[in-house]
Amino acid sequence: MVTQNTAKMRVILAQPRGFCAGVERAVEIVELALQKYGPPVYVRHEIVHNKRVVEKLRSIGARFVDELDEVPEGAITVFSAHGVSQKIADDAALRDLPVIDATCPLVAKVHREGQRYAEKGFDIILIGHEGHPEVEGTRGRIPGGVHLVQSIADVGKLKVRDPAKVAYITQTTLSVDDTRVIIDALKLRFPKVQGPDVRDICYATQNRQQAVRILAAHVGAILVVGSPNSSNSNRLREIATEIGIPSYLIDTAEDIDPRWFHGIDTIGLTAGASAPEELVQEVLARLDRIRPVEITNLEGVEENVRFKLPDMLWDVAGSPYGRMGKPHRDADAPAAE
Repeated sequence: MVTQNTAKMRVILAQPRGFCAGVERAVEIVELALQKYGPPVYVRHEIVHNKRVVEKLRSIGARFVDELDEVPEGAITVFSAHGVSQKIADDAALRDLPVIDATCPLVAKVHREGQRYAEKGFDIILIGHEGHPEVEGTRGRIPGGVHLVQSIADVGKLKVRDPAKVAYITQTTLSVDDTRVIIDALKLRFPKVQGPDVRDICYATQNRQQAVRILAAHVGAILVVGSPNSSNSNRLREIATEIGIPSYLIDTAEDIDPRWFHGIDTIGLTAGASAPEELVQEVLARLDRIRPVEITNLEGVEENVRFKLPDMLWDVAGSPYGRMGKPHRDADAPAAE
């Protein structure tokens, strides 16, 4: 008789999962800066929200700081993928710090959208989470400031100058469904509100969320590899939980509790956009020690978006797109997959 400990457990891998083009670009920017200029290279805030990524970069000479005044005079300075406020950028310029901007191009796109509306005299509503670095950076890029909305309840509390001149922008890593209901509430209160369609939310966010929804139909539990401070990873876990599938956010393989899988023969495995594939492989190895695993891959979107590196790094990268290779379509204006 085969016992539970020797019976195979099926693991279905989500597609896509893990690093998106914006994260890949940001990490490569730090690596190339270290290669070109030598250590240390200073990075304002975590380059992306993943402990393993940050530790690896720190081990080769990256120095992560919370404030710009921690950066020595003349030191190479990298702005994280989440973006920074205009004040931070201006302060760096006043100090003549050599800056390399690793802001995700899709985050920069949100900044530009907000700025265009602000120039036309609109009140700007930012749908996002208080305290998230992307939100703080976006707030500081819009002249006149923004109204932060985190829930439908916040919509009812809004006070604007002219209800006919209201526009919204969104944090890129939010749940599409959560954003949609808030946008619907905004349209109900301000019928003339303007803003991007939910399709303009980060392509990687949409793809990973859709993969989790599909995955949930085939498994008894879902593991999401990602750090606790990763917004997009948390959204993946929440989506699975809302569907009714037990879901667990794990930073590393060591976070796994074997008791989660009692009575479950098939589990799903995905990773947030800032989680490297090596963590997924370590999770698979850990699961195999708990019970022998049979691995299958979920069919899904093949992402082919690529973002250009900053000009100053092309020489060491060998091309404008670095190790990611030339994109299959325009990398500067990607559409949702």
